[in-house]
Order: sequence, then C-alpha cells, then structure tokens
Amino acid sequence: MVRVHEKVKEFVRHRWVVFVCAMWDMSFAGTSYMFGSISPVIKSSMGFNQKQVAFLSVAKDLGDNVGLLAGKFSQLYPISTLILIGVFQNVLGYGLVWLVVTHRLPAFPLWLLCILIFVGQNGSTYYNTAALVSSVQSFPESRGHVVGILKGFVGLSGAIWTQIIAMMNLPDQASLIFIIAVGPAMVSLALIFIIKPVHTYQQSRASDESGFMFIYSICLLLAAYMTGVLLLENMLHLDQTIISMFALILIILILLPIIVPILLVFFSGPQSADQEALLEPPLLQATKSKNVIGESSSTARVTKHVENEKSIPPNLEVLPLSEGPRDMFQIQARLWQALTNALRKIKLKNGPRRGEDFTLSQAMAQADFWVMFFSLVMGAGSGLTIINNMGQICQSLGDNNVNVYVSVISISNFLGRVGGGYFSEVIVRNFGYPRLIALAVIQAMMSLGLFYYVVGLVGQVYVVGILNGFGYGAHWSIALAAASELFGVKNFGTLYNFLTMASPAGSLFLSGFVASTIYDYYAEQQAKHRMMQTFEASNLAISYHVIANNSEVLLCEGNICFSLTCGILALVCLFAASLSLVIAHRTRRFYAQLYEESRR
Repeated sequence: MVRVHEKVKEFVRHRWVVFVCAMWDMSFAGTSYMFGSISPVIKSSMGFNQKQVAFLSVAKDLGDNVGLLAGKFSQLYPISTLILIGVFQNVLGYGLVWLVVTHRLPAFPLWLLCILIFVGQNGSTYYNTAALVSSVQSFPESRGHVVGILKGFVGLSGAIWTQIIAMMNLPDQASLIFIIAVGPAMVSLALIFIIKPVHTYQQSRASDESGFMFIYSICLLLAAYMTGVLLLENMLHLDQTIISMFALILIILILLPIIVPILLVFFSGPQSADQEALLEPPLLQATKSKNVIGESSSTARVTKHVENEKSIPPNLEVLPLSEGPRDMFQIQARLWQALTNALRKIKLKNGPRRGEDFTLSQAMAQADFWVMFFSLVMGAGSGLTIINNMGQICQSLGDNNVNVYVSVISISNFLGRVGGGYFSEVIVRNFGYPRLIALAVIQAMMSLGLFYYVVGLVGQVYVVGILNGFGYGAHWSIALAAASELFGVKNFGTLYNFLTMASPAGSLFLSGFVASTIYDYYAEQQAKHRMMQTFEASNLAISYHVIANNSEVLLCEGNICFSLTCGILALVCLFAASLSLVIAHRTRRFYAQLYEESRR
C-alpha cells in the first residue's frame, strides 16, 4: 500500500500530468470561436443591428487577446491564483450577458454589454497563460511541441463544444451563453491544483519523444474524426442517439493522452543515479558543466593562492605587507573584485543576452522582439482577415456552404498549431536552423494560397481556407516557442500576452480598413451599374444615394470582391516572411549552439 501511495503522489506531481491537464483545460477554453453561435440570439433578443453586433465582436476579440495583466500576474502570484481570476471573470462577464439576454435582468446599453463580453472573454487569457507558463517551464527542452499542442487544442475547442452541446440538446440558443459562462470555469477549477510548473529534471526519460509522438497521433486522429463527423452531420440527418455517441467518442479521444504519464509512472522501472544523469536534458548538462568548470577554476585559483602563501619563506612573513608577496595577492584580489563589479554593471546596463530571461521592457528594447511582432501583425493579421470574412467570401461567390468552410478552417487551424510546433522543433533540433525559418515557410505558403484565389482557379475557397487556417494556427506555435527561446521562460506569460495582440492589431487594419473598403467600393460600383440599367437618368442620383446609405443592399458579387484584397494580403505575407528571415539570420549562431548537445 505504501508503494502504491508513493506512486500516486509521483503521478499527481509528474510534469506529464501537468501537460495533459493543461491540454484538457485548453480543449474547453477557446470559447471565442463560439461567438458566431451566440451572436444571433443576442441580436434578436436585444434588437441590435449588424453594426452593433460588430461592436460586440470587437470587444470579444480584444478580451481574447489583451492579456498583459494575466502575464504580469503570472510573475507575481501562483498559477492557481491566475485560474481563479479567470474563473471569476468568465462567470461574471458571460453570466451577466446570459441574465440580460434571457430578460432576467433589465436590458443593458450596448457599451455595458461590450464591457461584459470583454471581461468574460478576457478570462480565457488567464486560462491560457496558466497552461502555457506551467507547461513551458515544465518542458523547457520541448517548447515547440508543448506550445503547438496546447494552442492546437485551443483552436479545436469550438468544434469540441459544438459536439458536446449537440449531445446535451439545449432547449434554446440562450442556454449556450450559460454553457460558455460556466463550462470552461468548471473544467479549470477541477484542474486548479494540478496545473503548475514542475521544476525538476529527474523525470526526464528517453521516452519523452515517444510520448509527444503518441499525442501527435491523437491530434491527427481527432482532426480526422472531427472532419468525418462534420461531413456526416452536413450530409445526413442524424438522430440524437448517434450524435450523443459521436460526442462520447470525442471525449474518450480527448482523455487518451493520460496514457503517457500512466505508463511512465506505473510501468517504467526506477532509474539509477548514473542513468538519470545520462538522461538529463542537454541544456541542463551544458549549464551544469559550465558551473562545474567555473567552480573548478575558482577552486584552482584559491588552491594556488593558498599554496603560494604556504610557500612564502618564514622570514618574509614578518615583513610589512609592502615588502612581501602578500601585498601582491591583495592587490590582485582587489583588481579582480573591481573587474567583476564593472562587468556586472555593464551587464545590468546592456541587459540580458539572447536566451536569458528578459522582462517585457527589456525585450521591447530589442530589435528582434519588434521584428517578430510586426511579422506576426502581417502574417497572423492576414490569416485572421480571411477567417473573419469567410462568410462574405462565400456569399460573393454564391456558395451557401459557409458552415462547411468554417469547420474546415477550424480543423486546419488546429493542424497548423500542432504541425507548426512539430515542424519547427524538427528543424531546430535536427538541423540547428533558427525556428523562425519555419514561420517564413508558413507565411510563404499562405501567400501562395492567396495568389491561388486571385487567379480564380477551381476550389479556390477550399485552398485559401485550408492554407490560411493552417498558416494562422502555425504562427502561434512557432512564434511563441521562439519567443521563449530568445527571451527566456521566466517572464514568458507577459511576453506571450503582448505578442498575441499582434493578431487583432493586424486584423483591425487589414480587415477593418483594407478588405472592407475594397468590398464596399466594388459593391457600390455594382449597385451603380444595376441602377443604370434599371432607372432613368433623372432618378439615378436619388436612387444611388438611397442604396449607398443602406448597408444591407450593398452586396458585392463575383471573384472581384476579394481578389484585390487577397492580392494585397499575399504581398503582405511575403513581406512578413522576409521579416522572419531577418530574425533567422540574426539568430543563426544562437540556434546553432542552443541544442548542439542533442544533435550529437
């Protein structure tokens, strides 16, 4: 019984259990992807028009991406405190929205509803920060795998919730807001005492890579399963029993990664001290070897100093210090201390070097940080622009299968986050190339997909949806892992939440200004052309003025509506790729040495 009790304690404190629980938390934390499902009931219940719903959408995006406070709190408070804050905001914000929509509370003005949705959605930044910080600090050697898998499950959480809600058979759409308010909070509270950093390397095993491969296989199985289920639900009329069975199978697939820590704890033999030393990560071995070398050299200097003192003839020991060798030793010691203090001051003045722990203010003083940020603004902003306008893209082409394309983008986003982390990890560990080379390749691939839409070839919506969904997802697994390598993991929560603001910043300009302006221009031109064919010249000006001021009438049709936008976005992605290559060039020596031991 004592042995079993010890194994259970080891299991609960195992870093793989922390990672798997973080995966489960992320599987239900991505509620921002469900806004499209709750916006119709908010619109109808509150009597809003489309422009007012758009304000709510902006508030949701800001809440989902502005997490600087969560990052700062991750440096000051335990992970459990972050989760509690996220739970409080999630329940308070969306809970009050649910009470208003169901008329249990009097109607709130639009600005107050925007604040509530911002507060409710901002709770997810605390969940994300807690999961990512705990996992990255527990697996500092496998940041690409960890970030890619966790961000992948965030992208898939919308589809997961859709299947679970279909199994629950809710009485009305307003109940979905209640699920968003309490669902992620219940999952996070259940895991609050497990999700925390594990700062130990005694559990490192050669089977860690096999564990990640097993989880990657589950990710691919999940993506294939979700694709099959979505196709069946769109092509066939399924009864409630089959839908419930699909949801139960999905939950079982989500739970399967727990097999990895179970095998490592209960079915792997104990390691000897020598084996543990051999299995320590290369980065830790390198750090230890440097410390040992430094300690050995210091010891050698001290020993030599003592031996020299012992070798002083007795007749010299009674001489004044200025007349014997002891004075030289004191002078050397003072010079060495002065040199050490000077070097310490220079380091404090110049800040940490690449790979050391940066604060946000120190990172913002580095060119690498801003080049990476603007690469994300352009690359991730272009991907989010396509995702946000997919409904209008389908409408302009006369395609009514919007839900199918949205599901395809969601699954591609998931695969991009998982695959991007794996691909970048391979080129870093096996070849010693900078991680941002993988991001440059992804951004070039997005550019090809956008050019494909411009040409107007067969299946253009599928191509642009898959490539941009995959590319958008890959941005977050590659860039965040690179940020943890270049700027350290100690303040990763703050750095992560600042970098995530690049996505809404890029979308605000590319979607809110570029895409919408071009769409409205061509819509007005088409409206003007139709009026010229329908009305007499005397009524043209009045009719055009009426139509131009009615946003519901201004609809654009044809490939031209978004072909120019996609062409601009393609060039933007190419420029983003060039910025990623600039960082890759600047950090090539750093990456050549970072995982050098693992390539031997």
